[in-house]
Amino acid sequence: MTKAIDIAFTPAVKEAQSRKGSRAAYAESEFGSTIDPNLRAFIESRTSLYLATASADGQPYIQHRGGPAGFAKVIDEKTIAFADFRGNKQFISLGNLSENPKAYLFLMDYANRQRIKIWGSAKVVEDDPELVASLFPDGYRAKAEQAILFTVSAWDANCPQHIPQMFPAPDVAQAIAERDARIKELEEQVTALSA
Repeated sequence: MTKAIDIAFTPAVKEAQSRKGSRAAYAESEFGSTIDPNLRAFIESRTSLYLATASADGQPYIQHRGGPAGFAKVIDEKTIAFADFRGNKQFISLGNLSENPKAYLFLMDYANRQRIKIWGSAKVVEDDPELVASLFPDGYRAKAEQAILFTVSAWDANCPQHIPQMFPAPDVAQAIAERDARIKELEEQVTALSA
């Protein structure tokens, strides 16, 4: 039985780790193979993810997918699903998945400097309007063309080294508004005390 870590740490990767001196540090490592509550919370709080696919001959492709927090939903301990919104109509991911189901999700949390990598397989579901409707975020202004179902084989969380800390514009705007309100409140107190 293949261990989850062996999906990423192939013999060639292990050889490179040995040659570069990091193999001992990773020899006893384990990757997750099911979605636990912490991973579920992380996935469902994202407004953005990257879906990597490859053609039958291995040509890689990465596509951004986004929506409101919760657009990617955990269906069970092995399955992540999201409505696939209309985009540029190139359909490279869909074409790739029709001939090669292997896929990869890359999720970032820049504010907390955390990233999650998820290996697995994906399929496109084009003929299930009920599924697509169940995955569609309430009130989101987009058109869903199909659903993507991603089956988790392995996942890992990386260290925060080299991740720049960035914050979503709405969070920054809220923090500035709260600061400005507090400044106004303090200015009013200073004026009252001065009088």
